[in-house]
Amino acid sequence: MAKSKASYICQACGAIHPRWMGRCDACGEWNSVVEEIASSAPIGGKASGGAGRGRPIEMSSLTDKGEPVPRRKTGIEEFDRVTGGGLVRGSAILIGGDPGIGKSTLLLQVTAQLAKNTRCAYITGEEAVDQVQMRARRLNVEQAPVSVATATNLADILATLDAPDGPDLVVIDSIQTMYIDALDSAPGSVAQVRASAQELIRLAKKRGFVLLIVGHVTKEGAIAGPRVLEHMVDTVLYFEGERGHQFRILRAVKNRFGATDEIGVFEMTDRGLTEVENPSALFLADRQGEVTGSAVFAGMEGTRPVLVEVQALVASSQLATPRRAVVGWDSGRLAMILAVLESRCGLSFSGNEVYLNVAGGLRIGEPAADLAVAVALTSSVTGIALPADTVVFGEISLSGEIRSVSQTDTRLKEATKLGFGSALVPTRRGNSQKSASKMNLREISGLWDMVQMFEQDRDCTILAVNA
Repeated sequence: MAKSKASYICQACGAIHPRWMGRCDACGEWNSVVEEIASSAPIGGKASGGAGRGRPIEMSSLTDKGEPVPRRKTGIEEFDRVTGGGLVRGSAILIGGDPGIGKSTLLLQVTAQLAKNTRCAYITGEEAVDQVQMRARRLNVEQAPVSVATATNLADILATLDAPDGPDLVVIDSIQTMYIDALDSAPGSVAQVRASAQELIRLAKKRGFVLLIVGHVTKEGAIAGPRVLEHMVDTVLYFEGERGHQFRILRAVKNRFGATDEIGVFEMTDRGLTEVENPSALFLADRQGEVTGSAVFAGMEGTRPVLVEVQALVASSQLATPRRAVVGWDSGRLAMILAVLESRCGLSFSGNEVYLNVAGGLRIGEPAADLAVAVALTSSVTGIALPADTVVFGEISLSGEIRSVSQTDTRLKEATKLGFGSALVPTRRGNSQKSASKMNLREISGLWDMVQMFEQDRDCTILAVNA
């Protein structure tokens, strides 16, 4: 008879406590510690045979030449880009995102594309088969030979997938709905999520099929369940996007078979998700020329250069503590830029509300956007617009200096393709001006040079009005 063991596990961080407590000591969450009873018997129901000796494992040398890892192309270029060039046999991929962002839609489209020459299975624990078929008809992929099932019992799922004629690609939607009978806890708990994912990944490595797991996220944006879930899988993808925008960003934050921080851009339509081949042109499509508080940032997302508009608004406030609202950027980084502009350049934002927005729903994480944010803020507070054909990038230090960033030539090449004729960049070292020969570069070494540029433009405007 299997022995049962009770433990108290935090549902927010997965920390194990010897007894119940109202507040988790590890993460500080209240009322997140839940008692879970786990059975010592394995999931398969077979005893380990006591304390028997293990078998020696076979070791290999680093000099052994193995065959290159084959990849399975999905036919969706943006998805293949994020995964590193296609799906690897026996890999486990975790996809997270906000509810309604399009995770199930994307995976159904990927499965329908691969089903043309691959055995695919779509197992859902949240929807009925009729609902999945309804979505397939809306996406116009109902003719794809995809095997669909509704199941939540992991033992039944493992028995189905371990068959001799099992699928080559499996979608689990979602991992929070799966449960194991041996664990006396509700589906979605830390123990259930960890054990279910472990068994699915083990079978995927054994049988060699590609495993795509959907994971729900918390209100903070992290995948619900234990943090170890992201460590167990080979690839972690996040599906991002604002509800008010039609753009969706698929971002790789972990990839054992490719580069990280790679993005794929999709557009949500009534026929599902469509690929965006040129994201820069789409992000700048609705830009209204020379507007105060606007700057075009030339950034890098993985290996792809992306141009996006940074918008800033500085308005007077009657509140004792003016608001600081940020969409698409780090709020702490904005506070630093405001402090540097005040202390090093003499600009005052103390009595003003500051709003910052990255157009298109893209979230920027690289420090090269510092100069674009500073230019947008200075343009808004001075009322002088930056020329519409100018791109900006550069990192700002606490001393107010502008530091150079990587892949400058790639950024400038992309800006030239889109018709931009000038660029505001950090002072470049060396003779790396080959790709920028057609652009008018204005190099600055500090924020004071940028502020002086706006002051000169304001003086020229005043002289023109007086004349």
